[in-house]
Amino acid sequence: MFAISLDKGAELRPIEPWQAQEFLGHIERAREYAGAWVPFTVTVKDLETARGFLQSYADKQASDTGRLYGIWLEGTLVGGVLFRIFDTGSDSCEIGVWLEPSAAGRGLVNKASRVLVDWAVEQRGMHRVEWLVSSRNERSKAAAARLGFIRDGVLRESFPWQGVRHDMEVWSVLAPQWRAAREAAGGGR
Repeated sequence: MFAISLDKGAELRPIEPWQAQEFLGHIERAREYAGAWVPFTVTVKDLETARGFLQSYADKQASDTGRLYGIWLEGTLVGGVLFRIFDTGSDSCEIGVWLEPSAAGRGLVNKASRVLVDWAVEQRGMHRVEWLVSSRNERSKAAAARLGFIRDGVLRESFPWQGVRHDMEVWSVLAPQWRAAREAAGGGR
């Protein structure tokens, strides 16, 4: 298995079905903080649902339609990033992120997201990377903006979650924009 260093003591690596117990512990710590925005932090309730969720992403990876990675800090799973959708036919994908409170404010989502977007654009030839977020989720919108994503528009009341219909904002970055921003920041290839 691989691990990519994100920062001192932090790394990004795949989460697999055999890690269901560790994942469940993490979800229990993240539930209150992320549950308003990240459905699986509410629907994963026990070892069976944790294993099922992880298996669904193992299946997505096997079919090249999605991927799931964890963020570990000092050896503890504290969050993650994923490709909820990975569509090689249209060269577009959707990235998602989450954390538990102990990991917030450290830039880990930003660093992990950069790894995923770089890989999607440079290795897999994705042209468009999307970030869907509830209009009420200020932290996630700020993260998308810091990464250079641009707000495309709003899907009004498109996502029913926990008794509320959320407006979902669509943010995106296109491959040429991503490369130009990386080059401007001195991170070009």
